[in-house]
Amino acid sequence: MARILCLVFGVAAYLLFFATFLYLIAFVGDLPWVPRTVDAGGDEDPVGLTIVVDVALIALFGLQHSVMARPGFKQAWTRIVPKPIERSVYVVAASLALILLFLLWRPIPGAVWSVDDPAGAAILWGLFALGWLIVLVSTFLISHFELFGLAQVWSHARGRGEGPPPAFRTPFFYRWIRHPLYSGFFLAFWATPQMSWGHLLLAAGVSAYMLIAIRYEERDLIGIFGDDYHRYRETTGMLTPRLGRKRTG
Repeated sequence: MARILCLVFGVAAYLLFFATFLYLIAFVGDLPWVPRTVDAGGDEDPVGLTIVVDVALIALFGLQHSVMARPGFKQAWTRIVPKPIERSVYVVAASLALILLFLLWRPIPGAVWSVDDPAGAAILWGLFALGWLIVLVSTFLISHFELFGLAQVWSHARGRGEGPPPAFRTPFFYRWIRHPLYSGFFLAFWATPQMSWGHLLLAAGVSAYMLIAIRYEERDLIGIFGDDYHRYRETTGMLTPRLGRKRTG
């Protein structure tokens, strides 16, 4: 019975993540399909208070993502939470942090840039879509269902162990870029024909978080893969391909 409950929880966590991910695309793109976006639907407050609230929401999301992803936290956390659903709990917490951001975000009006030329706007929308596509594809390249907890609860439900230890590999995007998932997010958050001050704050805040998170993630990856990751880091670009260097195979 406990295994079935873990499986149900894991599936529910994944569905929550997927719905939140779809909303995030509409939120960042200021698309009219949702009631609240980066530029619409929030409360009108003094600019100073708005910036404080928005920065706090970004920081909360960043802290949740970074702290709960660290090996030390996981080791302590799994003394309370059953190990098979540890990742699913992380996914729920990340989704709730984003939902809170959606609900409490305060738009900041005013244009930083505005691209009215149809061709230019189409290019930026194309880059926006490409960014999200890179994000999604990258998750499948590094085991999408394990990343979001489904593989763990499914294996537990079938009475299997944790499986073999992770193997170092560099499929597709990872042959040229160490963090293509983050590269996709950079494109998705910055490629827009209408950049408001609120959108700029969100893009800059998330970008700062990602640059900080990469340092911690790479420290963890070196701890797992050792010299293999050291060599990979020396020959492969972080967010863009590194020209003039031999790629790892």
